[in-house]
Amino acid sequence: MSTIKVKMVRSQISTIPNHRRILASLGFRKINQVRELKDCPEIRGQIKKIDYLLQIVD
Repeated sequence: MSTIKVKMVRSQISTIPNHRRILASLGFRKINQVRELKDCPEIRGQIKKIDYLLQIVD
């Protein structure tokens, strides 16, 4: 299965609680942290919901 690299580029301080839970479920804790996640529709949907906090890295 393919993977996707995602980087957290903004803080979670002024976000709504649901978006903080999504960040935690994806495994993000710090700004500039890069995670390699599996590329599936569920993960893509979570990334799309909080796209203002994340950036896809090549």
